[in-house]
Amino acid sequence: MTLLETRSAPHGRSRGLARRLRQLGLLGISQVGLTLIAFVTQVLLARSMPQAQFGAFMSVLSLMTLAGPVALFGIAEFWLQRFGREGPRAVRWVRPSIALVLACSALQIAVMVTWALLDGGDQTLSGLRILLAPIILAQAGMALSVSVLQLRGAYGPLSVLQLVPHAGRLLVAVLTVLAGLSALAAATGYGLVAAVTVVLSAVVIAPFARGRGPLEGYPPGDMRPGRPPRLRHLLGGAAPFMLGSLFYLLGMNLGVVVSAEFLSARAAAVFAVPMTLLTAIYLLPRVVYQQYFLAKLHRWSRSDREAVLVAYRAGTVGMIALGLLIGVIVAVGGRYAIPLLFGAAYRDSVPVMALLALAIPLRFGSASVASLLTSGGLLRKKVLYQGLGSVVFLGTLALAIPPFGVVGAALATVLSEAILLVLFWSSVKRNVVAGAPLPSWAEIRRRLTKG
Repeated sequence: MTLLETRSAPHGRSRGLARRLRQLGLLGISQVGLTLIAFVTQVLLARSMPQAQFGAFMSVLSLMTLAGPVALFGIAEFWLQRFGREGPRAVRWVRPSIALVLACSALQIAVMVTWALLDGGDQTLSGLRILLAPIILAQAGMALSVSVLQLRGAYGPLSVLQLVPHAGRLLVAVLTVLAGLSALAAATGYGLVAAVTVVLSAVVIAPFARGRGPLEGYPPGDMRPGRPPRLRHLLGGAAPFMLGSLFYLLGMNLGVVVSAEFLSARAAAVFAVPMTLLTAIYLLPRVVYQQYFLAKLHRWSRSDREAVLVAYRAGTVGMIALGLLIGVIVAVGGRYAIPLLFGAAYRDSVPVMALLALAIPLRFGSASVASLLTSGGLLRKKVLYQGLGSVVFLGTLALAIPPFGVVGAALATVLSEAILLVLFWSSVKRNVVAGAPLPSWAEIRRRLTKG
């Protein structure tokens, strides 16, 4: 190695580390903003609406969130996989994928509107289903936009784009407080924000669909589409991602929906408050693994086993430690923060929050190890484990809610998270690590500082 090479190597490693830190920093700042905005929005809505109205609003919003994965049909993650494997040639999947998402979204919205029109029961719930239905398409559009920007390595625009719908919802919540708006009026505002989100998403996706623009990790130049895939190949490839997303969101939203249907709107409100905070916290591992590392893990699984082992050891230890720290803060702080922020009417949410705090390190650890099952032919195993976790969750909900109410829903959530972590971890040790010598912490540091 020449003197010039010797001097330039540390600088190259420093630039590589600085670039990674800058990219993660942008996503981290966005994550903090998303968390704060989402949390403040729910606080404002909870304090401005009667508890029963807030519970109805959150139960329908949770239902729309659950409809999102079916509308998206796993296409956002499917794109990351295909481009990780095929490079620029994978643009052939884009237009058929968009057509599938539009068709599934239209079907989901039609089902929600028809259900609302035919439901002769609670008129508030029916109105909420109609007004919040556009969120289904907005979720799909945002997910596709995030994947496009992730494939381009455009983490700055990605961070800004994600803030837009949350900022719009915050504005609706502020207006709800100032003008004393009802749940239906707030839902109208959410629907308008969803429409704006769809337009912005279309602006991001359109050039990508035409095969224009760079891809991170590949030489510059327009993408050249090849022969379009057959529909059955598209459905077969994307379905596991759709099921995985659906199973993920079941654990986040089904408890609120079930509480509203089988207990009361007030019970749904009591459970929705801690789940709101939990949802905001869970955005952190999703940002790290779904928006930053997932496309890279697809590439590494085919060509860089050392990087996979680094991600396994450093990621799992780091995420569980961070989850434990956040869990303790949430369990202790929730006792004082929930009544202070949401009002005395939500004191019943305090023990629920303390119990749900146990799920935080479990979810953080699961996110780390599960990310290693999305490549190398292991995706179907991951989806199978998520399905088993959902079955346990549904069964525990059925058994625990009648005697314990919303505390039973919290118990079901923690139990399903623990089972998922065990299943994911055992599968990764068996199928990914497979007895390979793990890198030392010194080797991990060297790897992270490479250019």
